[in-house]
Amino acid sequence: MTPKLFAILIIVLLFVAPSPAEPGENAVRVVHFINGAKGDESFFDSAVRGIAKAEADFGIEATTIEAGYNSSTWGQQLEEAAASEDYDVLITGSALMRDLLSEVAENHPDKRFIIYDSSVDYAEGGYDNVYSVLFRQNEGAYLAGVYAGLMTESGTIGLLGGQNSTTINDFVVGYEQGAKSVRPDVVVLVRYAETWNDAALGEEMATQMYDEGADIIFQAAGTTGLGVFKAAKESGKYAVGVDSDQALIIEKTDPEQAKHILTSMMKNVDASLYRALKLYIDGQLPFGQAETLGIKEGGVGLARNNYYEVATPADVEAAINQTEEDIRNGRIKVETAFK
Repeated sequence: MTPKLFAILIIVLLFVAPSPAEPGENAVRVVHFINGAKGDESFFDSAVRGIAKAEADFGIEATTIEAGYNSSTWGQQLEEAAASEDYDVLITGSALMRDLLSEVAENHPDKRFIIYDSSVDYAEGGYDNVYSVLFRQNEGAYLAGVYAGLMTESGTIGLLGGQNSTTINDFVVGYEQGAKSVRPDVVVLVRYAETWNDAALGEEMATQMYDEGADIIFQAAGTTGLGVFKAAKESGKYAVGVDSDQALIIEKTDPEQAKHILTSMMKNVDASLYRALKLYIDGQLPFGQAETLGIKEGGVGLARNNYYEVATPADVEAAINQTEEDIRNGRIKVETAFK
């Protein structure tokens, strides 16, 4: 399948929904294992949306396991879930689950697994039962950096990451490269919370960056990052969300806070899992390999909602559109933290 056809397929699958289907006696059974909890309003909630849409459209039976934030228990919980007979495919996500899933997949070669936003090491062999889907978040972060670099008035922007990891640093290198491509003298403050579940700490760290001169902060920190939005509102500054269109989610409970979220770097986890489950049902999901989705494939991009339209000058919007096209056509090569 060509990248162009792939992108078209994602759009069709998302927006041309089939008639709702009821689970049947032989319905596909899906377990979604979250190494955390629902309610982050970004990464995991995006995955939940995609699986829920597949449940509604294809008549699958989906169960979610929220494993919490104590990583020492994830391995045992995942093994217990995998050992169960009550599912056809088990889905989990993030680089934090890669090694644990690798072990479990080897222990259960007769079971089927999907991992999103990470990949098992197929070079090691023995993973014919695992499908991996990755995202070129560096490309989406590059767009966010171009946007922040063009929109900043102070000349200082920030990024709050949930952890000093290769995946988060892939956001960092893309963001910095994008910002400096349009404003070489821009100052980029980078901080790591080292936790994904502490909104109060996120607010504290973001407030400090705002006090240091940043007027736009890009958050890539899960639930911790929700504190960035509160800090943006309290400081009269701005933020860029991640993974989901967070302004449209936040506006349901705090419309004033949502006004401070200029855009979000979308990682279309929901679309990728919806597509994966459709392929699984059709017997076409390519187990034993990984697929990587970027701007060209419709896997990442920027949210263009009403807040974006109101806040963004026409020349900045044109620059973002051109940058997106240049990445899609290979005229811009985005740096990556993955070597």
